[in-house]
Amino acid sequence: MPQRDVCRRSFLKLSAGMAALGLAGCGSTRERVSQQYAPEPEPVPAANTFLSEMYGERPSELYPLPAIPYEKIDPRYYRQMVADPTGEQPGTLVVDVGNHFLYRVYENGQAMRYGVGLGRAGFAWAGRGVIQYKRPWPRWKPPNEMVARQPELQQYSIEAGGMEPGLKNPLGARAMYIFQNGEDTLYRIHGSPEWWTIGQSVSSGCVRMINQDVVDLYDRVPNGTPVVVTDLLGGGMAAQGQVQAQDNLLPGEGGIPGAAPAPLY
Repeated sequence: MPQRDVCRRSFLKLSAGMAALGLAGCGSTRERVSQQYAPEPEPVPAANTFLSEMYGERPSELYPLPAIPYEKIDPRYYRQMVADPTGEQPGTLVVDVGNHFLYRVYENGQAMRYGVGLGRAGFAWAGRGVIQYKRPWPRWKPPNEMVARQPELQQYSIEAGGMEPGLKNPLGARAMYIFQNGEDTLYRIHGSPEWWTIGQSVSSGCVRMINQDVVDLYDRVPNGTPVVVTDLLGGGMAAQGQVQAQDNLLPGEGGIPGAAPAPLY
């Protein structure tokens, strides 16, 4: 074989190897803490055993959960351990409204990150509070003001006893109730059957999660857990505000008098 053909083949093999190394180096993006935290999405293979198990069926639940088609969700919103961008104490929950993330802070600068759906502009609450209590498969009882605006909800009114727990219940498989200074903020962290709304602002003031994710978080969060609702994309703690949403208020469990109601969707 001519010497120049040998050299040409060696060059092509070397070029292919360098290209492969270059692609491997671009396969992930390192998380970092900055004043304006805006992580880039990371590509995930469509077929992934780990994700299939994470978002697969939950037949042992009181109402068996169907599998989530995770391939249709932006990979940035998958449950994952990341470098903590919040600076909060371990054990704290941080809702980052700027990026549609919820963090559960751990030791050694780590945090479990979940994708969430959030309230539309004007219906959000920001500040510090605690998880006063939590409920598995809760009932949903829309307040009378909401029923007056949406008569089709009459069958789920407080007087009617609310909506039974189940796969179609807006509070999903679990709910965690945020209080501030001993008062109900009317702000909830809860599951949702509408997995396609994760990463969007469509509900009225509450933090909605994929049901499989809220079940995971529920087991990690004891009563009394501190919660921070802020905007890391905007540089830190969002301005303190009063509650404007009243979509998931349950009678007899407290509330802030005079809080303006807002539609659920």
